[in-house]
Amino acid sequence: MERSMSENSCQLCAVEKLAFEPPPTYCTPCGARIKRNALYYTIGAGETRHYFCIPCYNEARGDTIVVDGTTIAKARMEKKKNDEETEEWWVQCDKCEAWQHQICALFNGRRNDGGQAEYTCPNCYVEEVESGERMPLPQSAVLGAKDLPRTILSDHIEQRLFAKLKQERQDRARFQGKGYDEVPGAEALVVRVVSSVDKKLDVKPRFLEIFQEENYPIEYAYKSKVVLLFQKIEGVEVCLFGMYVQEFGSECQQPNHRRVYLSYLDSVKYFRPEVRTVTGEALRTFVYHEILIGYLEYCKKRGFTSCYIWACPPLKGEDYILYCHPEIQKTPKSDKLREWYLAMLRKAAKENIVVDLTNLYDHFFISNGECKAKVTAARLPYFDGDYWPGAAEDMIHQLQQEEDGRKQQKKGPMKKTITKRALKASGQTDLSGNVSKDLLLMHKLGETISPMKEDFIMVHLQPACTHCCILMVSGNRWVCRQCKNFQLCGKCYDAERRLEDRERHPINQKDKHALYPVEITCVPDGTKDKDEILESEFFDTRQAFLSLCQGNHYQYDTLRRAKHSSMMVLYHLHNPTAPAFVTTCNVCHLDIETGQGWRCETCPDYDVCNGCYQKDGGIGHPHKLTNHPSNDRDAQNKEARQLRVTQLRKMLDLLVHASQCRSSLCQYPNCRKVKGLFRHGMLCKVRASGGCHLCKKMWYLLQLHARACKDPNCNVPRCRDLKEHLRRLQQQSDSRRRAAVMEMMRQRAAEVAGSS
Repeated sequence: MERSMSENSCQLCAVEKLAFEPPPTYCTPCGARIKRNALYYTIGAGETRHYFCIPCYNEARGDTIVVDGTTIAKARMEKKKNDEETEEWWVQCDKCEAWQHQICALFNGRRNDGGQAEYTCPNCYVEEVESGERMPLPQSAVLGAKDLPRTILSDHIEQRLFAKLKQERQDRARFQGKGYDEVPGAEALVVRVVSSVDKKLDVKPRFLEIFQEENYPIEYAYKSKVVLLFQKIEGVEVCLFGMYVQEFGSECQQPNHRRVYLSYLDSVKYFRPEVRTVTGEALRTFVYHEILIGYLEYCKKRGFTSCYIWACPPLKGEDYILYCHPEIQKTPKSDKLREWYLAMLRKAAKENIVVDLTNLYDHFFISNGECKAKVTAARLPYFDGDYWPGAAEDMIHQLQQEEDGRKQQKKGPMKKTITKRALKASGQTDLSGNVSKDLLLMHKLGETISPMKEDFIMVHLQPACTHCCILMVSGNRWVCRQCKNFQLCGKCYDAERRLEDRERHPINQKDKHALYPVEITCVPDGTKDKDEILESEFFDTRQAFLSLCQGNHYQYDTLRRAKHSSMMVLYHLHNPTAPAFVTTCNVCHLDIETGQGWRCETCPDYDVCNGCYQKDGGIGHPHKLTNHPSNDRDAQNKEARQLRVTQLRKMLDLLVHASQCRSSLCQYPNCRKVKGLFRHGMLCKVRASGGCHLCKKMWYLLQLHARACKDPNCNVPRCRDLKEHLRRLQQQSDSRRRAAVMEMMRQRAAEVAGSS
């Protein structure tokens, strides 16, 4: 149906009003999503804004509500209705004065230079090029996905993907009886790692308390990485696929030693061409599978032993990475999603990348056959955002409440009897309180996980010892040629040799089997990552990127919006937020904008602006001055990125120093300037939410600091508030994910009951 054009219509799409999807709002105390058109209360602004659903507001019957230890007066809260609608923004061509949607025009508002930048619409641009008034811009004028930094990992995935795609296209052409160029192929694909940072995962307090006597780690160090896939569609690069992974290296203690966790994966359905491979699967699926297989192959080559995948689809209306999916793209049920992963892993097994497939429950919760590993929660791999750590914390709290309740009712002997029976059944002899808590926790967790155990996929990249279940990386593995999958590590083999004949493998048979050594090769001593650190405040966490997209309406629900959102994502990646404190000229003491000054390579923090440098050519300083990197393409090189990281770290150090410094005559560079900004932040009436430039810069730096800070008594302003906010966001996200799983299990149980 042809749209009718009016003076109020967009000159590119012929539509007048287009509204964005409203970003989801969650109640601060309970974490529930506030429904569309529902009433709620709110207070605060920006990152520390609180929302209260009506039930939570009414539950606090007094005049105040306590949130994270802070008392908030109800009278200060604003009552609102969740019915706000944001219309797509417009832009006017400076030549023909026609109005267009910014998204239709692929207009970048961040480059608008305060509304003063000149804008030429696509229609006028084409006319100017055809008439010879304007030279067409080269493709290289705008930095794209290919211009993002390459890494060993991205090169590995890309090279493998392109080789597999070439083979697939040849197979399809042969199958259809056509030439290679006669069948469509996937073109213009780019894989990039956009974030690779070191992080620490704190073990939750209740769980840690159970294992405090066993020297259980209080934290785990890991590397968080984000991998994106872009494809050029109709001349514009679109982000189609993304995944977050956690890598726990060889330096990490058990149970996370050499393990990888596939944390989140997401995609949107715009891949081109929409064809099927010879095997019948969509080419889109083929590509996404190959990215994952390429990543597993890379992990195996680096010396990782296993990968864990929680096949958990998002709640309806929720997103994992890419904000606002197309309506035509259905959210898969857990069984479909699980089969999608398993199909990928079967391909990887054919290439000997995957050695074995099992699940969390079968590997850790039950002791089958000749397995001699202790059944304990201390052996469970502990990942950030995974199902069981959060569930375990809730269960330990519940067990404690039950125990306290029994003590109040003076039914202590009942608790003791149950514990003893459970301990005896599991072969335990130690009756200490923590052992019984561990056993009861494993029992409760097992009951919860067992019905959905197939969703917790455990991928072995190296063979596991049958006795101790440790994944083997060096020495010999001792295999039985008569029994499939029976193999022992060197330690368990030595223990096996010391046993009496009747206790040796196989235990229940009279004739014993010989074990033969097989040398373990090609596993590096360590898992050292040769790729450099890649910091991106926007991709630091899944929640940070999702919040960026929600706050800026970077949606993926239509192809036109996906193009614009991807363009903006690339802009943010190529133009990280400018340093919060600009450099100051040592001669005139004015601020130096990025790329507009000269720096001494000998003296620390000696900079001169262009104006002062042009007066004497730098001869007033004893050392050579070099020009600052500018913001053009040359500044995207490794040295410029490294310089930005160094500047950022200096600023974060300065922030900590200034928050502790009490000297009015401090000589620490820029200390007084930061203290002045602290004072400004306390007195400013406009604030960051109102558009204050200084507050925005300061707020950005405070957020960066809070994400990395581990000091519980940190003096940096708002640090504790921001850390609590980030913790609450993550906790609520994890809780919603677990709640979705439990709801799915209830529905599945109801379906089974209804059909029987």
